[in-house]
Amino acid sequence: MAKANCHQLAHVIGRAAAERYGDLSSTYGRGDNFCFAGYYHGAMETFVTNLGADRILEEADTLYADLRGEHQEYSFNHYNSVHGLGYGFMGVLENELFEALEACDVLPDAWERDNCYGGVFMENIMTERNNTGHTSKYLDADRPLYPCTEVETRYKNRCYLNQTSYAIETQDEDVAKVFDLCATAVEDDSRPACYKGLGKYADAQSLTDVAKTEEICMLGQDYDAQANCLIGAVGHSIAFYQSDEQAKALCRSVEVGLRDRCLRASEEFYETL
Repeated sequence: MAKANCHQLAHVIGRAAAERYGDLSSTYGRGDNFCFAGYYHGAMETFVTNLGADRILEEADTLYADLRGEHQEYSFNHYNSVHGLGYGFMGVLENELFEALEACDVLPDAWERDNCYGGVFMENIMTERNNTGHTSKYLDADRPLYPCTEVETRYKNRCYLNQTSYAIETQDEDVAKVFDLCATAVEDDSRPACYKGLGKYADAQSLTDVAKTEEICMLGQDYDAQANCLIGAVGHSIAFYQSDEQAKALCRSVEVGLRDRCLRASEEFYETL
């Protein structure tokens, strides 16, 4: 299952590269986007750790200044910087999720803050999976959508996008049950994000088995659930492969009404890369 876990393995390589090369620009210049750009996220974790909790809040927005300069704003390197900050904040703040989210709020741009939140929520789940004997106090099997149910509104969408994978684990891999949770226990404004999170899970589990991904997304109870699941799946696929070939194959496999919406989402996402 190295392929399924390669993002975290790439984190390890990024952390080692940051220690070796010493500055963010040099380190990023030696990386690539393999396995959801885990290399960059791991590198940022190291830079945040080296600055420490006392300095990082004052210097966070200058740490990646070279990577958001002219012609690079909102680029993939810019995204990886701020997303990686979310991981880094969790590390330096000893996995205190609510403090890490507030740390993201120091970033000057709404897009930067939102992608930083995503790193925080991802790290919250990965911390429990990767550290033997360690349990996140911000995960609760009896409340599978916590902490999303408790965070402030501005954090919720990013939370649900990631939390569904943990929720599925708590429901013995019964995806239909989590579709039902999204439909009944999630605020109206955040419900699409919950369904998209199920799409991310579907694509990750199928490893681009189009039929399997489609089967999972069709467990959604209605058009919105199925369509948003497909949108989440194509976004995950494009980010993983840095190509829209697999995503478009998925879109073409579904019925016409869903197909058009899926293809539009695929095109829009690919244009952002």
